[in-house]
Amino acid sequence: MTERVGARDLLCRVLDEGAWTSWDAPPAEAPPPSSAYARDLAAARERSGCDEAVLTGEGRLRGRRVAFVVSEFRFLAGSIGLATADRIVAAVERATAEGLPLLAAPSSGGTRMQEGTAAFVQMARITAAVMAHRAAGLPYLVYLRHPTTGGVFASWGSLGHVTAAEPGALIGFLGPRVYEGLYGEAFPPGVQVAENLAAKGLLDAVVAIDDLAGVASAALDVLCGRPPSAPSPLPGSVPPEGTAWDSIERSRRPDRPGVRELLRHGAADVTPLSGTGQGEAEPGLLLALARFGAAPCVLVGQDRRGQRGGHPLGPAGLRVARRGMRLAAELGLPLVTVVDTPGAVLSADAEEGGLAGEIARCLADLITLPAPTLCLLLGEGTGGAALALLPADRVLVARHAWLSPLPPEGASLIVHRTAARAGEMAEEQGVRSADLLRGGLADALVDERPDAADEPEAFCRRAAAAVERGLSGLAPTGPAARQARYRRGS
Repeated sequence: MTERVGARDLLCRVLDEGAWTSWDAPPAEAPPPSSAYARDLAAARERSGCDEAVLTGEGRLRGRRVAFVVSEFRFLAGSIGLATADRIVAAVERATAEGLPLLAAPSSGGTRMQEGTAAFVQMARITAAVMAHRAAGLPYLVYLRHPTTGGVFASWGSLGHVTAAEPGALIGFLGPRVYEGLYGEAFPPGVQVAENLAAKGLLDAVVAIDDLAGVASAALDVLCGRPPSAPSPLPGSVPPEGTAWDSIERSRRPDRPGVRELLRHGAADVTPLSGTGQGEAEPGLLLALARFGAAPCVLVGQDRRGQRGGHPLGPAGLRVARRGMRLAAELGLPLVTVVDTPGAVLSADAEEGGLAGEIARCLADLITLPAPTLCLLLGEGTGGAALALLPADRVLVARHAWLSPLPPEGASLIVHRTAARAGEMAEEQGVRSADLLRGGLADALVDERPDAADEPEAFCRRAAAAVERGLSGLAPTGPAARQARYRRGS
């Protein structure tokens, strides 16, 4: 059963010691005292103990000063009228002016019907204020509560850098009662539920109210953080040993650590983000906020187990990656990409879904990204799926990672009409870490001693330390410098 909590109760349970400072002024206008609407407002004030459908103000979240906009559903179903919009916009603009992250916790049926079209168009005004806040490089977190529908969900409820929801919350564009009244049938069950929307990549997480402070604080530790400004020395380039084929075989070991292990053993304040936020999710691509030592980042990583477990990387995964790139650019956070892929999916659906175009757009976004970028070649690096996440200001490579236009077996089939000469082709193509370092395609080596699969925790900690050093003092170099390493003879 969904726990329905009022605005004041939520603030008491989320903010430090339950303390907060109101920014609210009394509503400026009121309907004629004798009108039915005036009686509705009076009853709403009596029932809710609030003078409007939102509370705004500031408090401390795990010691960090934050602004908030929280709906009170008991006040006319949390609906947005003119006075409500005035209050929300004033709070968002004040948060922007004072440089504060903003936590929005809507619970609303949408527009206030008693005020009609004039209230309806306020959603555009609120949206403009939120986008100005985001344009200032300030975090905007959204916590959708039960229920959130209509224009609120279709405006400021869907614009979060990170968006979570209450367990079991009803969340949808058109409320089920209205749908049934208009169309004479019930809305399909299980669709407008927080857990389903999270699975579809529309929400990042489903979070209980008592867990909200911890989740929001971890996200803000990354979103508000900056890497150390002093450059740190990159890890030493230990001369790689063994053949290219030896590295390829080692990179394919099922027990080799991947991006999830890297985050588990080497990162802090990890906040997974789900999907594109536009109804697509793909297990082969992981998007998260994370901190490596003192260095915060947005991480976009290819998940080897997800890809080999029946979810090869497709166009939806690349659109998830591009969401991460936009997030890094907007907030000025470093972007870390992790390449570890046997290659993109080969299917009719992928072709019709625009796989080639998404690879191109990933490349274009990454090369032109205004934020610092670091790529970690962690394992397999096959084809366009690997290339899509490669161009960066700094490139680190694990000892047994490699990069190739095709799996070596495929290259051997093209050149020699047999897959039996795959090892020979890999050697000739210069795919291994030693070749990438020698050719300037990678900047530093993350050693394996002798194989990451045999020392997963130690390797992940070593790789995480290398990422932290790589991010320290890193500034965006721009498109010219990012592509310069690919010039012959550079």
